[in-house]
Amino acid sequence: MAIHNIGVIGAGQMGTGIAHVCAVAGYDVQMVDIDQDRVQKGLAVIDGNMDRLVGRGRLRPEEKGLAMSRIHPATEYGVFGNCDLVIEAATENEALKREIFKKLCPSLNAKTLLATNTSSISITRLASVTDRPGKFMGMHFMNPVPMMQLVELIRGIATEDDTFQTVRDLTIKLGKTPANAEDFPAFIVNRILLPMINEAVYALYEGVGSVESIDTAMKLGANHPMGPLELADFIGLDTCLSVMQVLYEGLADSKYRPCPLLVKYVEAGWLGRKVNRGFYDYSGPKPVPTR
Repeated sequence: MAIHNIGVIGAGQMGTGIAHVCAVAGYDVQMVDIDQDRVQKGLAVIDGNMDRLVGRGRLRPEEKGLAMSRIHPATEYGVFGNCDLVIEAATENEALKREIFKKLCPSLNAKTLLATNTSSISITRLASVTDRPGKFMGMHFMNPVPMMQLVELIRGIATEDDTFQTVRDLTIKLGKTPANAEDFPAFIVNRILLPMINEAVYALYEGVGSVESIDTAMKLGANHPMGPLELADFIGLDTCLSVMQVLYEGLADSKYRPCPLLVKYVEAGWLGRKVNRGFYDYSGPKPVPTR
């Protein structure tokens, strides 16, 4: 199956990134969110990100203009009628994603493929609420999408070979590298990464080190580009907690128990960079540890 038109659900951090790379690669994109304000903010984010790439010489000005013209904002699922593939990139919440897919399917062509950008939730479970589990799979982009090369591709139990091959081919055409993952909780990257972040939060919780010392130790001692607590803020502490809960519930192993301090930060609304406060306070000119 040839992919020409791509739908993206969500104009947040991941949705805008996916729309960005699809448009730059030459695909027409329908980007939908729940209200016009969110969609317009998403377009502004894409425009700013493309401007930065132009400034770095990674995108020509005329390429940027063409790419932006390929992104069509909307607030209704009806615009997906001519899409060959729709990628869901809503908040990492299973109940919300299931509701989206139930409402979405009546608007789609019978041949339209579906993908979810979930970072941890069962592909098989999400596919089961659609009218096309054979045409459904996981397509987990890394953040920030325009910069990161990896896309995890996850088959559900019903995913057909043609669906998988079509999405794999598209991934390569987007300039990304696909990695096949089985439909186990959190797949590959987050199965390994999030327990490390959770352990860093435990180290902070138990007083092993301060925010600054933990991040400095991992950057200089393990040669990581970002410390684990800084990275948690970048990902979003609510997303980190959600993935840990999926791992803990799905694998029934106490080593995946979310750290109580992570839970407390999320309860406080200290979700990281997106709200200017997490393990660091980002309201000033330089991030300041909050603990």
